[in-house]
Amino acid sequence: MDRSPSSELVADYKQFQLAEVETACISSSMKIFAARCLIAVVVLAAASSAFANPFKTKIITGTTSALVITVPDDHFLKITNFTQQGGTDRGVVSVTLTGDENSGTANVLTATRIDLSTGTNSQNAPEIINRVIIAGPAQVTVAPVTGATLFITYRKESNEGGGGSNNIVFISPTPGATATATPSFSPFPTITP
Repeated sequence: MDRSPSSELVADYKQFQLAEVETACISSSMKIFAARCLIAVVVLAAASSAFANPFKTKIITGTTSALVITVPDDHFLKITNFTQQGGTDRGVVSVTLTGDENSGTANVLTATRIDLSTGTNSQNAPEIINRVIIAGPAQVTVAPVTGATLFITYRKESNEGGGGSNNIVFISPTPGATATATPSFSPFPTITP
């Protein structure tokens, strides 16, 4: 069965039309898929920026200016790491309360030394890194120490509860009451060898 040139043209044209329709369908579905992916990325980015309160880390050397963090009312500051390398004086976190009820300044945290292998502290055991939470309104200051490098990690958060309750929860590493075996009397005498 021989094909004539016109029948080949018709077959090629039909194949071309079919390819065009398939391409249009693929192109349309790809556009829809791309739009859905874009919407998902935008929603996830908005959620992460709205809910993720990232930790901030600062390095303070003897030549830099003091770090000053303002904690507004209904917010709190959580300091999770405050270490010091070098220097003879300790770095401190100083808090000035600016509220109506309370006012004054106090040192609330000293830097944990991480270079205990040399100098006068060479015989001391490694120190534990302490954490502190400071409720606003307050102004937190970390002054530089000559010859030392201070490293602080903190996060400022909103106090969503706004006043909340005064319930204090104590968590103790001491276990609670445990059951102990108590001697009991058997109604039948037993013979012990």
